This record gives sequence, C-alpha cells and structure tokens, in this order.
Amino acid sequence: MYAIVDIETTGGHAAACGITEIAVYVHDGERVVKHFETLINPLQNIPRYITALTGIDNDMVADAPTFEEVASVIYELLQGEIFVAHNVNFDYSFIRHQLKECGYTIGARKLCTVRLGRKVFPGFPSYSLGNLCRSLKIDIENRHRAGGDAKATVQLFEHLLANGAEEHIEQMLKKTSGEQWLPLHLDKKEITKLPPVPGVYYFHDKKDKIIYVGKAIHLKKRVSSHFTQNDAGRKRQNFLRDVCRISYKECATELEAIVLESIEIKRLWPKHNKSQKQPLQKYGLYQFEDNRGYIRLAIDKKKKHSTVLYSFNLLHEGLVMLNKMIEEFELNKKLCFIDKTAFTNEEMELLDAPEQYNIKVKKALAALETQLPTFMVMDDGLHEEEKLCMLIDRGSFWGMGHLPISATITSYEDVKTFIQPYADNDTIRNSIYSFVEMNPEKKIILI
Repeated sequence: MYAIVDIETTGGHAAACGITEIAVYVHDGERVVKHFETLINPLQNIPRYITALTGIDNDMVADAPTFEEVASVIYELLQGEIFVAHNVNFDYSFIRHQLKECGYTIGARKLCTVRLGRKVFPGFPSYSLGNLCRSLKIDIENRHRAGGDAKATVQLFEHLLANGAEEHIEQMLKKTSGEQWLPLHLDKKEITKLPPVPGVYYFHDKKDKIIYVGKAIHLKKRVSSHFTQNDAGRKRQNFLRDVCRISYKECATELEAIVLESIEIKRLWPKHNKSQKQPLQKYGLYQFEDNRGYIRLAIDKKKKHSTVLYSFNLLHEGLVMLNKMIEEFELNKKLCFIDKTAFTNEEMELLDAPEQYNIKVKKALAALETQLPTFMVMDDGLHEEEKLCMLIDRGSFWGMGHLPISATITSYEDVKTFIQPYADNDTIRNSIYSFVEMNPEKKIILI
C-alpha cells in the first residue's frame, strides 16, 4: 500500500516550522482506498509570503485541530505503508518530526515521485509538480494546497505506474538503493562513480559552485554517510536542498586527504563548511639591524616580501613567544619592541655593546631554529613511480606534492622545485606532527 502525502507548512525546515495542512491518499496500486485531509493549527504565525503562496492565513487555521489532535489518525494511515510524495524527504521530515513530538515513531520506506518521474520520463525540462503534470497533461486543481497537490500526485503516480514505473519502484525501495535518502537534485550515479580510496570530495550546487569540501579514507562510504540522516534542522535541510553534483580528487593516503581538505577549504571558503574557517596566519617574527648595529626582533603583521622567522595566527601568540625568548636569553624589551618607550640616557649606558647583545640574539634565534625543525614526510604516492612528499620548513608547513622516484634530492631547495607551496595553518601542521610521531620512519631529515 502507498500513502501519497502532501503538506503545507509555515517554512522550510521541520525543527522550527509547523504544518498548516495535510492530505493523505492511501493507494493500493490500482485505486485510492482511504483519504484524509485537514487544515492544522501550527500554533505559530504563518508568514505573509506563505499565505501569498498557499492562501492559508492565521484566521483559517485558528479553529483547526493541532497536529497533536490528529497525530494518531495520521500515524495509523502511514504506519507500515510506503510513504510517497513529490520531493519526499521534505514532507517526510516534517511529518516524522511532528509525530515524534507526539510520541509516535515511523520508519516508513519512502518513494519520491520527482526521482521516479526522471526515470520513467527522462529528458523533461523540469520535474516540479506543476511542470511535470503540465507535460503529462494532468490538471491540478487548488494548486499549493495539500488536497489539490496530493490529488495531482495520485494522478501522477497512477500515470507513472501505467508507464512501467513498477520496475523502478522495486529497485528504488531496496535498502541498498540509496534512492530514499539522496538529496532531491542529486543523481545516484554521482555516488556510484566514487572510488573506494582516500580523497577529497566536493559538493556542488545547481550553479556548479562548490558549497562543501570534505576528506575521506573511503570516498564512496564517506559521501554516502552524509545523506543517511534526514535531520529536521534548518542547517541540515538547506544543505540537502543545495547538493546537486559531486566531484572528487583521489589521494595517496589519509594524511594527503587531510592536508588537501584544509587547503581547499581555505581556497574555496565553501558556505556549508563551518570548521577550519579561522583566519590565515597574520603575524610573524622578524629581525633587522638598526643604524647602531643592534639586531632587533619584532612581531608585526605578515608582509609579502619579507622573510618571516615564525608565523602566528594571533598577535598574542607571538608576544608570548617573544617574551619567553627575552626572559631566557636576557634580551632587551625595548630592542624587541615589547616596551615601546624611548631609551633614557641611563638605559643607554647600561645597554650591552652591539657585538655582545647580538650574540644573545643569535643564540635565541638558534634555539628557536631547533624548536622549529625542518624535515620531509615521505609516503606512498598515487603511482609506483612516485612518492608523496610534504615539507615542514622551520616548523611551518611549506608545501606538498609527488616526487618522481628517480629524482635526485640533496637539499630542501631541491625538494621545493618538485612540490607545490601552500599556506601554513594549524590543522595541517598538527596533522603532520601527529603523523610523524606515529610513523617516525617516514620523517626524513636532510643533513
């Protein structure tokens, strides 16, 4: 039995919006055997734009039953039946959420007439309910009302059945099919094409803009996992509505996928990625020699054409590190711009000569150099004739690429000619340090 459903709502996501009208037609595959339809008081204001679309206003639902008052009837109609709707995940998310709030749990198999229509009648310009019915010469009475749209969906469903839909329905209802949980605009082929290897995947919207970037050890499994939970919240529903296409890049290892994901999030800034959107490192430790011969240290904003000794996301991080160097190596706070007041004559007399002071600075920088190591990480590449290489240069991520096995490497400068430079960030750096701690044999230090 099929329960063909349509609802009208106060908004686009079930967690915070209510149902204003519901219509259910129970169909045995040949004819309608039960019908239920009612306005519902959503116990919240109906926005004007919703009223303009549906014609349902606050006065119309004022005396209508609440969902709780009809929940038992709706549950009896739906329980054990195949839940059918045009864009099924939208209607299902609302009804499941409302039933759950009333103490009922449904786990119905779902069938989407949008996806079914694409299979039975491929090549139509649009599969919205209005356009699909127009293409098939199905009249819709009372458009954008639950009863009118549900009745049109019944006629559409019967038309699909008459044109060979049963074969597709059988396949779509299989647990392994994925058709029941995929986003409306995402073709199942987008999932089946994914290989079972590490990589980075990209979700695209209808304009082909990348809206989400993720990494995976197993691309097909990880991407599929995004769509197995139909959460009722705004964030989740907006995400599902946006996904139309998937692209991917294979990676040799999980570490490469982690690094590439972070690089791509910073490069593309996708709207549905929330993590790793902290600002890039904005401050650096610099040195220069003043006109009296003193080597000066300073924390300043990063400059494109200046050599930075170390990078920081926050000014505070740099100041903390510089103060530690001052304390450990007895550096002068004014020569390091921690104290920005002018030198008094007495302070100048007590100051070490440039030659003596600079020895302290060089010791401090040498100690910093030992704390900020330079090394390579070498791992398997995508192909036998290459190796994956990542370079940490003075404690910061420098870049990544694939080195030919035949390449002659005698210095870190040789490495830099083969790999692509990328911006350093905490996620990448911490991932690489964790990796070499667990795999010390893959850390290569050139003498």
